[in-house]
Amino acid sequence: MFEYLRNMINRHKKTGKTGQNFKIIGFLIEKEFKQLKRNSFMPKMILVMPCMVMLVFPWAANMEVKNVNLYVVDNDNSLLSERLVRKIGASEYFCLNGVTASWDEAMKGVERGKTDAILDIPVHFERDLVRDGKARVLVSANTVNGTRGLLGSSYLSAVIADYSTEILKEKRSYTGQQIYSSIQIIPQNRFNPYLDYKVFMVPALMVMLMTMLCGFLPALNIVSEKESGTIEQINVTPVGKFSFIVAKLLPYWIIGFLILTFCFVLAWIVYGLIPMGNLSTIYLAEALFVLTISGLGLVISNYSGTMQQAMFVMYFFVIILMLMSGLFTPVRSMPEWAQWITVFNPLKYFIEVLRFVYLKGSGIRELIPQLGALVSFALFLNLLAVWSYRKTG
Repeated sequence: MFEYLRNMINRHKKTGKTGQNFKIIGFLIEKEFKQLKRNSFMPKMILVMPCMVMLVFPWAANMEVKNVNLYVVDNDNSLLSERLVRKIGASEYFCLNGVTASWDEAMKGVERGKTDAILDIPVHFERDLVRDGKARVLVSANTVNGTRGLLGSSYLSAVIADYSTEILKEKRSYTGQQIYSSIQIIPQNRFNPYLDYKVFMVPALMVMLMTMLCGFLPALNIVSEKESGTIEQINVTPVGKFSFIVAKLLPYWIIGFLILTFCFVLAWIVYGLIPMGNLSTIYLAEALFVLTISGLGLVISNYSGTMQQAMFVMYFFVIILMLMSGLFTPVRSMPEWAQWITVFNPLKYFIEVLRFVYLKGSGIRELIPQLGALVSFALFLNLLAVWSYRKTG
């Protein structure tokens, strides 16, 4: 392969400098794709990984809380208390572990980690609800898992409030009293009306996939040639530093386009997700992002001596970039010092582009800050990759 590359480069030495550079880059890209094809593992991973991320992760990486384990302490044992228990049990958000009159028995489930919340219905619950139109209940949440405890208690409070309104209307209809209108809140959820968490997560998971494939593969590329010794054969050819880095970037740039298109098809077939905006906006941002993350991988590869070192360094950066990108938690929910750090995170900007285009239909004009940041990252990291590549020989 390298003897063929050297001969082809020497054959075109008589052409102009610009033409020679283009031909050298073409030969190097051909070499990269041939090496990728000869690898028995990499093509399979490039195909299987998008399927796993798009088909499995949206169901697992879900912040919706369902199947909250609930124990009811019913001290009233009345018809209305039983009706409340049945209403809660009919909700898809709760799993009713049992009904008891003993608080200590309910607490045993909490101590064993099998109960997420306890609903304590006091004595005279029915009497107070019928006579006064209101009654008190106690909701105790197990907040070892803060998100599960908080949302579980909120869901339970909403069910109880709805039940209270239902009983009040029935009472007024029996007594013939006029039902006076009160302030009514009608929520309207824009961009994701059904509050489906998968709609929020799928675009972000596409960014995670692009980061893993188009970041890790370039990071391991140059190091693998260092370990095998083939980098020395490249160094004795008239291949410039710029041509060498461009030839390393372009194959993953092409692979990134193919993977993203494949993800679009899977999102449409499996989840029915279609971008509200123009696909060309996403492809423009994707071109900049792949150059950015591949440039980061090449910089790490230039400074690494072994594949193990490159993997650990890349893994270190990728974990931090993902956790501080808004993938799972909103950036605005982070402390102010963390929000300042996210300014230097390219994943944050690409995730915003995909979510804005998919859910809000945003165009290039609305996304100029994000696209401008990606251009800056791409230029800086790729120029650093060219500068840090030490050609010897």
